[in-house]
Amino acid sequence: MPTQTLDPTFEGLVQGRHIATLGTENADGTIHLTAVWYLFEDGSLFIATSSKSRKARNIAARPKASLMIDARRPASERGVNAAGRAELISGSQSREINRRIHSRYMSAAAISDPHVGPVFESFDDVTIRLAPVSWTAWDMAVLDAQAFGGRLGRTPGYLLALD
Repeated sequence: MPTQTLDPTFEGLVQGRHIATLGTENADGTIHLTAVWYLFEDGSLFIATSSKSRKARNIAARPKASLMIDARRPASERGVNAAGRAELISGSQSREINRRIHSRYMSAAAISDPHVGPVFESFDDVTIRLAPVSWTAWDMAVLDAQAFGGRLGRTPGYLLALD
């Protein structure tokens, strides 16, 4: 399957710090979804995890996954989904990547706290590398303009606040 590239207008979204949803396939064919921290580098997505986690076991058995980043903010409802081949990375390479992931989501104070940083480091002993072969992106402002004449985004009270 040929690899599709990410639309450059969504590059900033993927580089941002968001909570993403990772989907892997369970043995019975159902989908396992988990909220994850991630890192996007060199065209791949990286997720720190435990080798004992279901997502890591699913990747080892069925090396494919999807990751969705959905950034919902007033006047900026955009998202992207990446799907492709997945692999587990371990050892020193995993430790270095996981350190970069953790530093994207935790302060230096949290990482240096002996009750926080070392716990993450020991728990997250592998890294999932997702090499996307397809990307799907959406921008609700564009859809609103095309389908509703911009009414959803500019008319107070049309869209209810999310909890």
